[in-house]
Amino acid sequence: MAKFFSRRSAAVAFSVLALTLAGGGIAAAAQPTTVAKSPLDSPQPGPRLAAPGGQPVVTAQEAKAAKAALAGGVGTAAVPGSTSYAVVTAAGVFVRGNDAVSATKWGPGQYQVLFNRNLSRGAYVATVGDDDDCCIPPAGEISVAPRLSTPNAVFVQTYDLAGVPSDRPFHLAVFTR
Repeated sequence: MAKFFSRRSAAVAFSVLALTLAGGGIAAAAQPTTVAKSPLDSPQPGPRLAAPGGQPVVTAQEAKAAKAALAGGVGTAAVPGSTSYAVVTAAGVFVRGNDAVSATKWGPGQYQVLFNRNLSRGAYVATVGDDDDCCIPPAGEISVAPRLSTPNAVFVQTYDLAGVPSDRPFHLAVFTR
């Protein structure tokens, strides 16, 4: 009868397996069953149910508007290296921009900015900023992400300095290659 494993290699293999299983059990036991989430980690409430990632679910009407904006815009073959931008008030009103079509406000500090071009391979940069030429905006924080299931939209969340969702005016720039 042929011998595939020596006793020593079989013992090493079983030892590694036992340590791996024991380590996984220790790691699972070390995790608390209830974890208090900070406001930044938890999905924010909105008028609609939140999808994974904290964004409101895209409705059929919003998907239709996004497709119409893409059809009427520059499309996916825009000039490489171009910049699209939008300036939006705290109330979610689109003020001005380049390639931007509209802005929608869902809940406290939750916005969607719709563009007339595909932004799925872009880099998103946003800052809290006023739409007036005179004033400094209220201090706050901002985060951006691609909009779920919408390649020509960006999801923006704004917060006060305590990390609580709060309406803030903002400037959004999208750089594409």
